[in-house]
Amino acid sequence: MKTINLIKSISQTSIFVLLVLCFVGCSNDDNAVQEIADGEEEQQEDAVIDDTDFEAIDWTTETHTKDVDPNFDEVFEDNTVKRLDIVITEARWQSMLDDMTAAYGTFGGGNTGGGLMETDENPIFVPAEVYYNNKQWYRVGVRFKGNSSLQSSWRNGILKLSFKLDFDEFEDEYPQIDNQRFYGFKKLSLKNNFDDKSMLREKVAGDIFRNAGLVGSHTAFYTLYVDHGDGPQYFGLYTLVEEVDDTVIDEQFSDDDGNLYKPDGDAASFAVGTFSEEEYVKKTNEDEADFSDVQALLTTINDGLRETDAATWRTNLEAVFDTDVFLKYLAVNTIVQNWDTYGRMTHNYFLYNNPDMGKLTWIPWDNNEALQDGKRGGSLALDFSDLNTSEWPIIGYMYQDEMYRAKYETYLQEVVDEAFNTSNMQVLYSSYATLIEQYATSELDGFTFLNSSSDFQTAVSQLKNHVASRNSAVNSYLNK
Repeated sequence: MKTINLIKSISQTSIFVLLVLCFVGCSNDDNAVQEIADGEEEQQEDAVIDDTDFEAIDWTTETHTKDVDPNFDEVFEDNTVKRLDIVITEARWQSMLDDMTAAYGTFGGGNTGGGLMETDENPIFVPAEVYYNNKQWYRVGVRFKGNSSLQSSWRNGILKLSFKLDFDEFEDEYPQIDNQRFYGFKKLSLKNNFDDKSMLREKVAGDIFRNAGLVGSHTAFYTLYVDHGDGPQYFGLYTLVEEVDDTVIDEQFSDDDGNLYKPDGDAASFAVGTFSEEEYVKKTNEDEADFSDVQALLTTINDGLRETDAATWRTNLEAVFDTDVFLKYLAVNTIVQNWDTYGRMTHNYFLYNNPDMGKLTWIPWDNNEALQDGKRGGSLALDFSDLNTSEWPIIGYMYQDEMYRAKYETYLQEVVDEAFNTSNMQVLYSSYATLIEQYATSELDGFTFLNSSSDFQTAVSQLKNHVASRNSAVNSYLNK
């Protein structure tokens, strides 16, 4: 807000000076007028770009530094809706839009290209100010984020786009923000709840995974306002999500120095012949060319020993992969249903190799499509009868193993009894819906995925029906 006001003031002053000079004698000298205008334009550009001289007056140890533990109670409070403001200069906002146009075509132009575009490049970061509870965070790295959700929203003319925040992305340019944090967090994602008219799926699915005892991101509801030159504008209700490569591995594992992967592409299936270092995207230890852990998992899961010596196969697999965590994850994910991840899609999960254990651990990610049967053939059946085992061997071969299948079924019962209990979930849905309804239904045209406010209540009712139907499905499967 302070930056925008400064720029507006400079702009207004420049126009006034130009008019006065023209009035007193320049009106007949077009070249002189043009020279003054060019000079003033250069000054305005300098004012936008050269913003290194500032004092971080709101900076405190508790709110802005890495010298404290992450404050989860402050940032990820469950039973409230908090507000974030992002202030970006007009020029920098335009550069973000221009970058999106270059990557995905004209905003609101529809799917003229015939489908989603493949790109290895993320949208650009720009420095921006972030405001929360009357405090300012300075020159924060802000960019758009997402893949299909980002492209679809952009092409359909919906400016409610997801954002990624990196609080010390520009510390080299601005020494004042060295190791800047947001209550101990370096990175955060603001998810736009794409394709979710309830705006609850990302939050609730994250709750379920964590309540089941699995590693996963904390989440919370936030309203987002963005000022890119014309004052704060309501961008809608978002879900703030903890980043796996930031505090998740720092706080939920005993050692955060291991390899963290976000697989994306054919290799993410772990099928025979798909190994590719480029597709096992490293989020830590990027400069170390050691992919032996993921290569060992691919080799072991496909080893023919599973048919000739199952006990040895299990021993070898458990030496490189936390099979117990995966089976519990599989039970949760198959009950709640999420088609947009392993088993249907080659993305949306992490693998972390904790040095204290020396084996890869599965971490769920990106749950806005969860809690519904879904697209692309729908979510997997509880008995995986609709799964191509050779294409998705981690699920297929483990389910074929008698001991692993028995453990999976034990977790199915545990999940419907506890983390996805019908009565508890009905209460949770009602509580969250009451909490966010006024913010969800007041979203503005061009910044919402709702066609009308009734869409919200309809979507919440569908979630309540879904939990009851999934509990019935599990009971039928276990009692067959």
